Parts: sequence; structure tokens; C-alpha cells
Amino acid sequence: MQLSDLGWNTFFNENFEIFRDQDYTPMRIIRENREKYLGINELGEYTCEISGKFRFNSDSKSNFPTVGDWVAVSILQNEKRATIHTLLPRKSAFSRKVAGQITDEQVVAANIDVVFIVTGLDFNYNLRRIERYISLAWESGAVPVILLNKADLCNESELRKSEVESIAFGIDVHTVSAFRNTGLEILNKYITTGKTAAFLGSSGVGKSTIINSLLGIERQQVNEVSELGSRGRHTTTSRELFLLPGGGMIIDTPGMKELQVWGDEDGLKHAFDDIESLASDCRFRDCKHENEPGCAIQKALNNGMLAKTRFENYLKLKKEFAFISDRITMKANAVEKLHWKKISQLVKTLKKDNKI
Repeated sequence: MQLSDLGWNTFFNENFEIFRDQDYTPMRIIRENREKYLGINELGEYTCEISGKFRFNSDSKSNFPTVGDWVAVSILQNEKRATIHTLLPRKSAFSRKVAGQITDEQVVAANIDVVFIVTGLDFNYNLRRIERYISLAWESGAVPVILLNKADLCNESELRKSEVESIAFGIDVHTVSAFRNTGLEILNKYITTGKTAAFLGSSGVGKSTIINSLLGIERQQVNEVSELGSRGRHTTTSRELFLLPGGGMIIDTPGMKELQVWGDEDGLKHAFDDIESLASDCRFRDCKHENEPGCAIQKALNNGMLAKTRFENYLKLKKEFAFISDRITMKANAVEKLHWKKISQLVKTLKKDNKI
């Protein structure tokens, strides 16, 4: 196995150059659970720990390694252990806001080429939730693909596919049945040697079943789905990257009860390109799309070209992105203020001691 089989390319090679003289080695993180890591390179797998300096210099959880990340390490070859000294820049990352009131980024999967958004064609099916996933998928920098699983349980799978295609502009949509192992061969089109795909979706949508089918073994535990609401029990509890027998890599993630937005509005604009395009045709540049004359949005809503529920979800997500942007700015200002406060206190101490 070569590093290129693990996704190593010129982007990572150029960012690693400054560490070559420090006798460090590149390694990719394939498992992470509560700051316990498993890394891999062309020499094999290693248990990894973060260095004290790395921990001290990291002011956010988003700066810690996650599954899919490339890191620079020093290796204890005889013990199959490694120390992580730095995190290489990410080519892409699927992120969300951490749960709760804290304003911080949680990187779910890093350096991914394709994001498979998995939705069940049962009680899990929800167009508004799919729009939320699409917004964050485009924000990640990876290419989103939608998998409508459990087609064997839905007599209107083609109708549901058409509905999703109507809101997923420029995104491939496929109906599959992981239980019956049908339609999954299309995934080979996206997962090739050196490419990394991540599977995202709510609990019980069948991500682990799909991954088991791709691996050819029952690697991921699959629990029965409860009859009430067709909701699945949580099977995946930590993120992990798997190497496929035929080449390529896949990342499984725990089912997400809460998917709060993170980032700017680029992903939102991409996901709702139809609304953004309509807004550009409004008579007034600062149109609020309410009662203004010449509003292209209101015209589309009135003639049925734009669904009210889609527009309402767009406004909701836009408000969430604006809110998180303000919180990030406030946090950055607070950190900067604290930084200068510490410098001021240090200067006062040095003056008092006649050292300056």
C-alpha cells in the first residue's frame, strides 16, 4: 500500500514539506474516540496520542484531529505508537455546530471527496431535513450525493426520487435497498482508489448496512429498527474510516439527532440556487420578499413555481447561518480582547519589577 492509496496527493505533499526536516512522518487518522486515535500509513497502523505542545496550542476542538485528517507524527516503530505533532491543512471538512449553547465547530469528517446523504424512504423521509444536509454538504467542499435507502419499503420510490431531485440541483439522487442489496453498485462510480466518501444521515437510515455491503463483511453492528416511527437504534458510536477491498475509503459517522449549521452562506446559496436566482430578479436590490412591488420571490410563490415550505426553510436556515456568524465574530473578539488583556498585565508586571 502507498500513501496515494490513502488519499495522499500534491495538496498534502506541499503542506508537509516544512515538516520533512523535523523527521516527521505523514499519517492519516482512521479512528477517533474521545481523543484516542488510530492512524495509518504505508508501514501499517499505529495508536496515536497528541503531543503536549499540540494540545497547548489548540484553542478549539476543531483544531484537533478527526477521522480523515492527515497529521505529522513521530513514530516509535517497535511499539507501534506515534505522537501527533501537527495537523495538516484540510482539503475539505463536513462540520456542524457542537450541541448545546457553546459556539464551537465540530468537524465530523475531514478530507472527503464525496458526501453520501442517506435518507430512509420510511418515516425518516423529510425534504426539509434533506435541504439542511445539502447546505452543509456543499459547505464542506465535497461533492454531495443523495441515497434514498429502503426502496423495498416504499411503493412510491420513484415519486420520492423526483421530489428530492426537484430540490437537489446538480446533485445525483439514487434509490437503493441496503437490506436487499440492490442499487448499491452505483456507489462504485464515486468511490475509487485514493478517494474518500463519508456517509451522513439520521440514526436508522441504513448507513451501517450499506457499509457492510461495500466491505463484504459484517464489520459494522446493525440493530433492528423499531416499529414505532421506523426509527433505528444507534449502532455507530464513533467515527471510523474503512479501506475498501477494491480501493477507496469510506467514513461512517454516528446518527445525528441534532444538525446545527456551521460556516458562511456559500453552501446555503448553492443548495437554494433557485431562490437565490429568483431574488436577483427582484425590482429592488434590498427586497425583503414580503410586500415590495416587483418581488420575484412573491410572484413565484403565488404562481406555484416556488413551494412555500421550501422558501420558509430557506429563511430559517439563512437566519441560523447569520446567527452562528455573529456568534463566531463575538467569540473571536472576546478571544482577542483576552489576549491583549494578558499582554497588558504582563507589561505591568515587568514594569513593576523594573525589567522594562
